[in-house]
Amino acid sequence: MAYFYRNKLEKDIASKAVIASDKFGLIENGDRIVVALSGGKDSYTLLKMLSLIKAKAKFDFELIVVNVDPGFNGYRTEPIEEYLRANGYRYKMISYPILKTASAKLSADDMLCSFCSRLKRGVLYDVCLKLGYNKLALGHNADDVIETLLLNQFYSGALSGMPPKLQADDKPITVIRPLYYVFERETMRYAIESEFPVVCCKCPICGNQDMRRMQIKKLLSDLEKNSPHIKNNLLAAAGNIHARFLSDSQFNPILEKNGKAK
Repeated sequence: MAYFYRNKLEKDIASKAVIASDKFGLIENGDRIVVALSGGKDSYTLLKMLSLIKAKAKFDFELIVVNVDPGFNGYRTEPIEEYLRANGYRYKMISYPILKTASAKLSADDMLCSFCSRLKRGVLYDVCLKLGYNKLALGHNADDVIETLLLNQFYSGALSGMPPKLQADDKPITVIRPLYYVFERETMRYAIESEFPVVCCKCPICGNQDMRRMQIKKLLSDLEKNSPHIKNNLLAAAGNIHARFLSDSQFNPILEKNGKAK
């Protein structure tokens, strides 16, 4: 059945998702994709875009939506399930005591938000394996990509980020991020216009431990006032590495002396 975009915003977001998919091979014929739906604006946008791509694609792939209830007091799955049921999605609702598990296993060097994300990712990997799905689609947007790139440089001393496509360690699962080129302002506006039943994560420390990311957001917002293309440039930089102008001897052999870095 032919689908006509509701408005320019929907068409723009879908076009960016298609560009990312075509450029990085995110969605391919025969793929079985688990779509992680937290109930936030980005994950709803992700689901809608994948649905649009599926409706228009000349090849076939399969989608199933998975929601992980982290066990936070007040987190409501009912609006999410109602939306999925009303729109005819195949889905699976899972409960996992994320906070309880994180609190028990968290090391002194771990940030709770990052640790919880890894736990949830592990749960989603397990679902992929049990159901026989080969890809996991996450709703990270372009702002997430840029902020992570800067956070790792500022606080971890590493040039590393959030790639559009990543092979899971020791698992036959590929993580994909179709919203790689879509900015947060777009998903926010789209979620409002689409009247998605957005659900707050209800994490008891939400906003407390993620101050570094909020600082990066403010920094980018301030810089953007005088340099409106700064986010686009940073996003482009993530895929435009000139390794010989960096100091990692793994990529620049001239820095080595007698087999050891100078």
